[in-house]
Amino acid sequence: MSYLKNSYLKFLKQQEVSGSPFRDKLQQLRKYYIPICNNIFKKFSYNEKPLIIGLSGGQGSGKSTIAKIFKIILQTKFKLNVVCFSIDDFYKTHNERKRMSRLVHPLFMVRGVPGTHDTKMLYKVIKNLKKNFYKTIKIPRFDKSIDNRSKNKYWQKVKKKPDIIIFEGWCVGAKPQLLRDLRKPMNILEKLEDVKLTWRKKVNNELHTNYKKIYKLIDKKIYLKVPNFRYVLKWRILQERKLKIKSKKKTMNKKEIERFIMFYERLTKSMVKNYRKNDIVVFMDEKHKIKSVKY
Repeated sequence: MSYLKNSYLKFLKQQEVSGSPFRDKLQQLRKYYIPICNNIFKKFSYNEKPLIIGLSGGQGSGKSTIAKIFKIILQTKFKLNVVCFSIDDFYKTHNERKRMSRLVHPLFMVRGVPGTHDTKMLYKVIKNLKKNFYKTIKIPRFDKSIDNRSKNKYWQKVKKKPDIIIFEGWCVGAKPQLLRDLRKPMNILEKLEDVKLTWRKKVNNELHTNYKKIYKLIDKKIYLKVPNFRYVLKWRILQERKLKIKSKKKTMNKKEIERFIMFYERLTKSMVKNYRKNDIVVFMDEKHKIKSVKY
């Protein structure tokens, strides 16, 4: 337990930025993170085959950090081989989105929504990770600072069959909406830039088809529920600040972030509304801490 505690605290220290420390670290570990990992381990023990965990939540809710905490616990306490990656790493290249923005709708130039990921590659990677394989599997990495996929040499290499695959992303497990729900604009972006609903309909159709096929591969869904949508903006700004401190690369300012989250607003609010459809719901408080978990 002491080795787990030290690994966990060391990781959190690396993640902290000025003015936003993690609170009640050990209590959060004992009360929430370890019990969730116990639940994952039980599911794995029952099946004894690679387990796909889908981890989703609003932008800035802490998905990447929590995914890595799960990885630390599952590897340290349960001695499992864990692979962790984000749907963000499967964004289409800059040129692919440029072509899509020309042929389908200009809003597809901005990465994020369903339709802007390479779903064929994503489906193939998850299927291969679930197999008994003997060759290395490469998982792409996306560099948000250059808005493009990283060079092949920087991709994640998986050389050993995983026990647990943590697949995280804001829209992981998202369901399509009814056509009548698409008609009313969610914000000024939809109202002024998607007048004919072309963008909304394409996003929705992607969820009906390519993404549905991928999400069917998930064995257990975990959802991080934010207090309300205004925290998405607040925490997304914090996320951008962390990125700026860590990478020293170009990041978005507040105005750019405000526009950026409009692309996500419709689906984020829909997922918040339907949070009960997940296997585990993690309720976050206003200070970015877990306040309760529902199984």
